[in-house]
Amino acid sequence: MSEHRRKPPQPEGGGRASARRAAQPRPGRGAAGRDVPTASHSGPYAPQPAQGSRSEVRRASQRGTGRGRGAGPAARGTGRPDKRLINYPRSDRDGWKRFVPSWKFVAGTALGFFAVITAGAGIGIAMVSTPDPNKAAQAQNNVFYWADGTQMVATGGSMNRQIVPISSIPRSMRDAVIAAENESFETDKGVDPMGVARAVYNMATGGSTQGGSTITQQYVKNTYLDSDQTLKRKATELFIAIRLGVSEEKDTVLAGYLNTAYYGRDAYGIQAAARAYFGKDSQDLNPSECAFLAAVLKGPNLYNPDGGIGAAATPALNEKRARERWSWVLDREVEVGRMDKAARAKFTDADFPPRVESEQARGMTGQIGYLVDTAKAYVMKTKNITPEQMALGGYRITTTFQKPKVDALSKAVEDTRNGFIDEKGRPETDTFVQFGAASVDVKTGALVALYGGPGWDHKYFSNNANTSGVPVGSTWKPYVLAAAMEYGTQNSKGKGISADSKYMANDLTVINNREGRPLRDASGAPFKQKNESPTAFGYVTLNEAMEKSINVPFAQLVFDVGHDKVRAVAKSTGILEESINPNTDASFALGTSTPSAIRMADSYATFAASGTHREPFSVTRVEKDGEKLSGFEAAAKDQRAMDSAVADNITKVLENVVENGTGKKVKKLGRPAAGKTGTTDENKSAWFVGYTPELSTSVVLFRTDPNSADKKLISMKGVGDIPSLHGGDIPAEIWTEYMGEALKGQPVKQFPEAEDIGVTADSAGAPSPTPSAVVPPSPSPSTLPPSSPPPSPSPSKGGRPTCPPWKLYCDPDTTRGTGNGGTDSGNTAGNTSGTSTGVIGGSTGSPSPSQSGRPGRPGGITGGVNNSTPE
Repeated sequence: MSEHRRKPPQPEGGGRASARRAAQPRPGRGAAGRDVPTASHSGPYAPQPAQGSRSEVRRASQRGTGRGRGAGPAARGTGRPDKRLINYPRSDRDGWKRFVPSWKFVAGTALGFFAVITAGAGIGIAMVSTPDPNKAAQAQNNVFYWADGTQMVATGGSMNRQIVPISSIPRSMRDAVIAAENESFETDKGVDPMGVARAVYNMATGGSTQGGSTITQQYVKNTYLDSDQTLKRKATELFIAIRLGVSEEKDTVLAGYLNTAYYGRDAYGIQAAARAYFGKDSQDLNPSECAFLAAVLKGPNLYNPDGGIGAAATPALNEKRARERWSWVLDREVEVGRMDKAARAKFTDADFPPRVESEQARGMTGQIGYLVDTAKAYVMKTKNITPEQMALGGYRITTTFQKPKVDALSKAVEDTRNGFIDEKGRPETDTFVQFGAASVDVKTGALVALYGGPGWDHKYFSNNANTSGVPVGSTWKPYVLAAAMEYGTQNSKGKGISADSKYMANDLTVINNREGRPLRDASGAPFKQKNESPTAFGYVTLNEAMEKSINVPFAQLVFDVGHDKVRAVAKSTGILEESINPNTDASFALGTSTPSAIRMADSYATFAASGTHREPFSVTRVEKDGEKLSGFEAAAKDQRAMDSAVADNITKVLENVVENGTGKKVKKLGRPAAGKTGTTDENKSAWFVGYTPELSTSVVLFRTDPNSADKKLISMKGVGDIPSLHGGDIPAEIWTEYMGEALKGQPVKQFPEAEDIGVTADSAGAPSPTPSAVVPPSPSPSTLPPSSPPPSPSPSKGGRPTCPPWKLYCDPDTTRGTGNGGTDSGNTAGNTSGTSTGVIGGSTGSPSPSQSGRPGRPGGITGGVNNSTPE
């Protein structure tokens, strides 16, 4: 390129680009405080103070550097104007001051928020209408039908409701409810903003959906809305409550709430509740009764002393909660100035109001109350329906109950009761004797009949057929034998054993653990299992042990099989896990578990059905407002519980119990039958559970004062003028009479023939089966105390038990087998209360485990199974 085409060199610092750069402010690069020449309006090289970091430069460019009066963002320095609608963070402040909002900003925000809320509330209120208070009074009946479609009873809903004016609601009732539920009711506008905010927050975050409702809101919910807890429903409730709060008189709202609230016992409204609980009109309620009804409003399922649905709603627990809430309501009335201290002092714990049941029993005579209770609980469990929804009515429920069979079972119980029990002549022994029974169709699992007690019309509301807490005694032994047949023992090399296998049966035989070492009692001595008598049986077959209900063989067998295997078999036949004794001692084999009569009948039906289990059910069809609800098909899916050969062999063994053993009274039935008797320590319960190819039925007797706080089981010795009452006595009599009537006219059917299964002993008197070489042998007789009989033929494994610190009955004198008797089922005495037994219903009964150590649980280290009573 030629020289003349090159640009001449530019002078240093000259040129347009240089001038542009000079015109732009640049941060100083010298030492701090040094002035750097920059271009400005006042001259090309006017000195400017050195700048700091880039962020400071950026903020300076935004707000400018001018500080003169009236200088705005556009006039302060050379930065661009701040065009944001909201000046936050503030551009005219430095550091933390940028985040301090101005008073204008705060006031504007608050005003805007209030305007939005006001507008939204106004629109919401305008979009809803004031509910008609009378709509909530139109609850319908629930109609229950027998299995053949004929009507059993219509109950609930409008049958038990009467709207009363505020003048018929005593001032003490109004005071109690306001004090307990909404102190500010008379001054608020229908809502409690803080409470609503808390409830909305809980729902939005997945927390509790309760809380925050005023009396007005609860009235709105009862009258106008469904019970679904959603944000939409809560918002609708809020808007209607606000509208009512400004348009309705407080007395109208309060009367509406008290006339629509649910109080339990199928009672909607204060008048129905007054009749249901106290047999009087609402205007005659006293302050104590008013406080009780206000307490029940907290939640009838948990605060009605009769009990409710679920294990946490037993009569005992509900009674305790109701008393505490009743006392709290009275104290609260004093606290908010609605009752003076002198009036409160008149009501002590002893003044907890007594209740009557006449109104609740209307139409519920005989067994109807228990049938309805069972079916209702099944429906609520199946469809997740609340008691409040059920009590509103409108359901048409077809049950599995067959009226002829229900009548036959009731007659059998009453005939036997009248023939054995004499409460007036023998009050010391014959009072408080309770009967319970249930009958299940073997082919379907349908509950065809039950006996729950003398009847709601006799003021007995506990359902004895569906109660948990009464030990089943030796009716548990078939599960031990079935597990041995199904899984074998530790000595049979994985093969099931036969009912012809032989076990030592002598009284006071030492029981070995799974390591082949003797169990120890509380004193450290070898544990000796007691039988019904001191008879020296020697080695007997398990078939004979079942026939005579000898305890020793089964106490040893449960260790040889394993407690977990026995539990698995019992659960597979329908026994609920919560009713199975968790202990791993010898008494477990002898019946310290506490299933209900319904569950026992259903479980034995599995043996009758050759090992096929079907869940019990009590409802086949439900309609709501003319629409059929799903989930109530008549037949549940079959479940294989055990091999059919095992079940048929159990049936063969239990047939022998009826033919030759403790259940011989059942032979009067005159058709093939199998069953097992069961009796517990001190005769505190007696069972007979048996079946034919068509029906499986269980009958239980126990003795407890239904009005006692702990529902403790009482000995039945002397009941019916019988020195020692057993399962082969009254329960077998009831079973036989009922089954004869229930099967009258039906063709006689035979059980399936049982095939030979399992391994057996080689010769009479020899241990059966032969121990495996890898299992340590049992101690020889010479190693045992002189008084000990020969060791069990089936050595077992396990560790040495210890005495748990919580065990109530850990008594060395009883665990050594030298105590004062006992029964063939172990030391199973205990307290009772009612708990739900599962899918067939959630009604509660009398007996249940006690709070301090489950009743019916064994005494002592190994269970205190010193049993001596025949069945």
